[in-house]
Amino acid sequence: MSDTTQHFPRAGFFKRLAAMIYDILVAVAIGMCAGLIYSVIGLVLFENGIIANQGFEHFMDFTDHALWFKISEQIWVGFWILVFFLWFWRNGGQTIGMRAWRLRLFSTTDEPLGYGRALMRIIFSLGGLGTLLVLFDVKNKQSLQDRLAGTEMLVLTKDANHHRAWKSL
Repeated sequence: MSDTTQHFPRAGFFKRLAAMIYDILVAVAIGMCAGLIYSVIGLVLFENGIIANQGFEHFMDFTDHALWFKISEQIWVGFWILVFFLWFWRNGGQTIGMRAWRLRLFSTTDEPLGYGRALMRIIFSLGGLGTLLVLFDVKNKQSLQDRLAGTEMLVLTKDANHHRAWKSL
């Protein structure tokens, strides 16, 4: 823990859970928008004959049976949800849910949190299950992803939660 962050306590399980629920709602909205964009582009390509219709007259019939289309759509949606978390963690240390609950991600090493470590944090979170470790690690309040990615989740004061205060942290 650095000198500038040692006066902030580490976040407990329930604050993290509240922020995760908030962020899941945002991630679902991002996924829905990404899926809509993908579907509209697919529809335009299908109707103009750029995507082979594979014997289907309607686009909805095509999407129900084209496995490659479904898989590529899931990859597309997952990519944008991943970008949401990576970008917010890398650029400010807070997602929207974390900001609402005054949580911020800090690096425990001398190097700043880059996209590689943020991606490592997502992978090691195991879909949120890594956060359960906080319940058992009462003393350190470290999740699996925090331990392995060299990060910590701290609870900020109201004043420190404003963007103008970030330069001093």
